[in-house]
Amino acid sequence: MSRAGRPAGIAAWARAAPAAFLMAWGGNHFTPLLHMYEDIGGYAPWQANLLLGTYVGGLVPGLLIAAAISDRHGRKPVMLAGLGAAAMGSALLACGLESMWVLCAGRVFAGLSVGVAMSVGTSWIKELSQPPFDLRAGAVAGARRPSLTLTLGFALGAGVTGCLAQWAPVPWVTPYAVHLVLCVPALAALLTAPESRRGSAGAEGARGAWWRDLRVPSAGHRRFLRVIVPAAPWVFAAAGVAYAIVPAVVQDDLGEWTTLYATVLTVVTLGTGAVVQNIVPLINRWTRGRAIVVGLTLMVAGMVLAVVASRLGDPAFGFVVAVVLGAAYGICVIAGLIQVQATATPQDLAGMTGLYYSLTYAGFLLPTLLAALLPVAPYDVSLVVVALACLACLGAVAWESRRHWD
Repeated sequence: MSRAGRPAGIAAWARAAPAAFLMAWGGNHFTPLLHMYEDIGGYAPWQANLLLGTYVGGLVPGLLIAAAISDRHGRKPVMLAGLGAAAMGSALLACGLESMWVLCAGRVFAGLSVGVAMSVGTSWIKELSQPPFDLRAGAVAGARRPSLTLTLGFALGAGVTGCLAQWAPVPWVTPYAVHLVLCVPALAALLTAPESRRGSAGAEGARGAWWRDLRVPSAGHRRFLRVIVPAAPWVFAAAGVAYAIVPAVVQDDLGEWTTLYATVLTVVTLGTGAVVQNIVPLINRWTRGRAIVVGLTLMVAGMVLAVVASRLGDPAFGFVVAVVLGAAYGICVIAGLIQVQATATPQDLAGMTGLYYSLTYAGFLLPTLLAALLPVAPYDVSLVVVALACLACLGAVAWESRRHWD
């Protein structure tokens, strides 16, 4: 055994990563099942999309509060709670086919766990990827490892769940049962991971109540208000349109393959986003720091293509939409983080990051809104309005960048 109390040869960060991976899995494995809940559960489209967006109600507290608590009391106890929330979410979803309220509760727990993974998990893996826990990690390991962990969790969770829902028995239970089983070894690994930040009662008393850490003075900065705020909600609005709305507008030609189609579309969207994230620094160099403008331009193009998809009803064209919106998602999420890091002070970087992710996930409510408007506005009409709103935000961000970044 090593001095850290874990088996020799197994990196500290690799002990924390499985829990973050499973939390991301639990947050996104519901996505391909929307059609299943409409078909088997008898839910209206707006109800199924509401379930997709409900987890924002857990995600925002997880993002904004969990990090502050972990600063005071350590990363491990908060991550243990987050993994427990992920397991509770899957348990409720497995039991909740006939109850909208139970399903909503399950989604809130899932969102809470994702918020913990994105705030505390990202910080913990970063800290475990540097001395004294890791003496051989590269300079970018602290950013690459948590990002890859979460991206794989989001993508593989959706992929595995969609396949199980398509071919496994009892599709409204089996995917969640698999997730619950996988949480057990993740818990075992988590328990052996070393703590990287130990809170103390003395420090807490000196710094005051923990909720004071939620204050984010840099949120009043001009760049945050005029660049980050207009762009952030489109990050996950793009994802929501790609793998929630597009399957809905082409499902007449899919029949029993709708769930599998939605699964593949989810993986394509997130996979494209993961690939293009690596070139965002290059885009920023080419455009003198305007990668976020490039991302929003692609976002407008993707929303226009979504309008075309809603008119054509062609499943093959849906993949074009997913690739464009996935690229826009990947560029905007990283470009936005770069803007956050350029704006925040060291004292409120964590708070700014949590606030930024909260704004991005607000876009996940867009499919719910569009589904609720179906009685008065079909998708092709409402998506035109969405494209125009996105264009307006692009204009505002481009104008601000032209005035102050040259």
